[in-house]
Amino acid sequence: MTVRKAWIVAGAATAAGLSFVMLLVVGVFVVAGNLVNGVSGGSKALAKGAVPAAYQDLVQKWGNLCPAINPALLAAQLYQESGFNPKAQSPAAAQGIAQFIPGTWATHGIDGDGDGDRDVWDPNDAIPSAAKYDCTLAKYVKDVPGNPTHNMLASYNAGAYAVIKYGGVPPYKETQNYVKTITTLEESFAAPVGRVDPSEQAAGAIDFAQKQLGKLYLWGGDGTAEDGGRFDCSGLTKAAYESVGISLPRVANDQYNAGPHPSREELLPGDLVFFSDDLTNSRAIRHVGIYVGGGYMIDAPRTGAVIRFDRIDTPDYFGATRVTEDGAKALPTAV
Repeated sequence: MTVRKAWIVAGAATAAGLSFVMLLVVGVFVVAGNLVNGVSGGSKALAKGAVPAAYQDLVQKWGNLCPAINPALLAAQLYQESGFNPKAQSPAAAQGIAQFIPGTWATHGIDGDGDGDRDVWDPNDAIPSAAKYDCTLAKYVKDVPGNPTHNMLASYNAGAYAVIKYGGVPPYKETQNYVKTITTLEESFAAPVGRVDPSEQAAGAIDFAQKQLGKLYLWGGDGTAEDGGRFDCSGLTKAAYESVGISLPRVANDQYNAGPHPSREELLPGDLVFFSDDLTNSRAIRHVGIYVGGGYMIDAPRTGAVIRFDRIDTPDYFGATRVTEDGAKALPTAV
């Protein structure tokens, strides 16, 4: 969604190994039962590396500009709009990391870094402007009943007049979906304050991945007949979760945002585990696998190797995602 509304313009496994995995699959549901009454969700502090390091301080600072927003929500908007690409330009003429259209920028763009200009292509101006615009919209609808953040997001999509008219989020499917999308994505950018709920589909995803053990890696492989049933790393994880009804993006760095992020100590079988040469930037993630427990994952490592068990505790371990259905649905098809 871009800023375009009228208002806005104004290795094969051994038998022992397979038994090990099946025990872990069953264990997913045992652990799930033990966590039903646990703490889920998280604070609004940013998850490790979720925002590229170049923008981390900007998002953290300006995400606290007013009570209606927070750093994780601002990060979710920027990711949804541009995938943190400061050079993004849409067919609707939306520009930069925050995807302002020229008319909106002329009215609401600010000189965020104090260098004397307002440059829509400069994240140092565009990110503060996005936060300021959010807070301006929140002021417009401050007297409307309901959740102030939801009303602000609805204003961003449908216009403050619609929110005022309907006394809250208007009954427009697009607007309701936009509010749900951003607030769901927000959780993938927030650092959890406690354990997050386990995925009910995790065991099925592991079962699918287990059946691929021993197949040769294929770069770009999706497991189709044309690919000879072979996968690359993110093709495997995508197919594994599709087998249980959850559609993930194709590439690993987008799959990272498909849900909240458990710590290393809180990993459960079925969590996606990610690896990067830049541990400060989720957009630089280059590899993903499916955690099976005991410090191991099933992954498609590289050309010449087979789908196999690998250890996750390596210097390039980035973090993990507990895939949720809502989280996957919220991800943009292209960023």
